[in-house]
Amino acid sequence: MSTVRIDHLVTSGTFSLDGGTWDVDNNVWIVGDDDEAVVIDAAHDADAIVAALGGRRLVAVISTHAHDDHVDAAPALAERTGAPILLHPADRELWDRTHPDRAPDGELADGQVLTVAGVELHQIHTPGHSPGGVCLYAPALGTVFTGDTLFQGGPGATGRSFSDFPTIVESIRERLLTLPPATVVRTGHGDSTTVGDEAPHLQEWIDRGH
Repeated sequence: MSTVRIDHLVTSGTFSLDGGTWDVDNNVWIVGDDDEAVVIDAAHDADAIVAALGGRRLVAVISTHAHDDHVDAAPALAERTGAPILLHPADRELWDRTHPDRAPDGELADGQVLTVAGVELHQIHTPGHSPGGVCLYAPALGTVFTGDTLFQGGPGATGRSFSDFPTIVESIRERLLTLPPATVVRTGHGDSTTVGDEAPHLQEWIDRGH
């Protein structure tokens, strides 16, 4: 069996919500071996993601949440590869704003496990940035993919529709900061961090009230 690895590419595009549009760079994570893989957040550029897959079988297109910058390339990637798009149902309203004519193929659910190349990805429902935000914890790889729930330096933004600051703080406190401190946090934008680096700052975030 070939070694499981995490490939990372950054794609660029826009994020639109509540009448505003912003230029953004997104992290796209590919987890798998030489034969099969999953894509976490198909952002902006299906061609670049297909190239990074390099002919491997795509098991699933996993959406940590349904903000348009994280799912805009998902239908094209699914069409190119035949892989199902998976999304937590609580984010379906957001999804439908971007892709009204293309439903996701399956649902993510708290506690479920998706296996790729022999590695388990545990689904952790972490609402707050959006109602259906999901993080994916891979114990064997010592990493968690947090989408826009937890970044280096604090929680994801909660200033727009469908988001709530107390909810995201509770999600991070109860579901993410309880993971082993050495767990690498691979985020939806920007640099990675670790659970141990972020945990001491929880009260600061609360006091700051992002």
